[in-house]
Amino acid sequence: MKRLLFPLFLLLVGPLLMFQVACQSAYRAYEIAEPNMPFDAIIVPGVPYDSGWSQVMKMRVLWSVDLYKKGIAEKIIYSGSAVYSPYVEAEIMGLYAQKLGVDPDDIIIEDRAEHSTENLWYGYHLAQKHGMENIALATDPFQNAMLKSFANRKDIPMDFVPVIIDQLKPIFEKTTVTIDPTSAYVNDFVALPDRESRTKRWMGTMGLNIKKEEL
Repeated sequence: MKRLLFPLFLLLVGPLLMFQVACQSAYRAYEIAEPNMPFDAIIVPGVPYDSGWSQVMKMRVLWSVDLYKKGIAEKIIYSGSAVYSPYVEAEIMGLYAQKLGVDPDDIIIEDRAEHSTENLWYGYHLAQKHGMENIALATDPFQNAMLKSFANRKDIPMDFVPVIIDQLKPIFEKTTVTIDPTSAYVNDFVALPDRESRTKRWMGTMGLNIKKEEL
């Protein structure tokens, strides 16, 4: 009986423990990044868009806007192509950010990335092309851990300011925004799974499809 109860305990408690660990790591990352604030730019990875922003997209956009309004980020680089839906993710996020009060001149669109590792890679090099050196990644705590590991492997010098959920919660609950997504729509769109094999997509997730010569 005990052998049956332990897996059940992990199933019920595991997600909560992961959530708590993620929140604690977000606070720690913020503390480490604080001496380097404000940033020239923050990079925000995209999320697929359908008929409205998902909870994850809302979280990332609101967090980036909050950092911007507090003067922690001078520019916001939204990164993401049209990957799983016919809307360029970066452009959609930029539209939401403008509705929330971000100056369009302070928004930079990176529309090549199709995987989270590419969000970081192309976003970072786009920032450098704009003459920016002090750069941070701003995403949810769960994605942050994986991308931090990727940045370390690639020797990419940047800070990490993942969403502090407790801090964002009041803003998240009271914010409702709608946009006209027409300008971000891609005609003749083909979803990534219909263009690439599972192996190729896995390689993209791991950052193995990145080509330096294309920068």
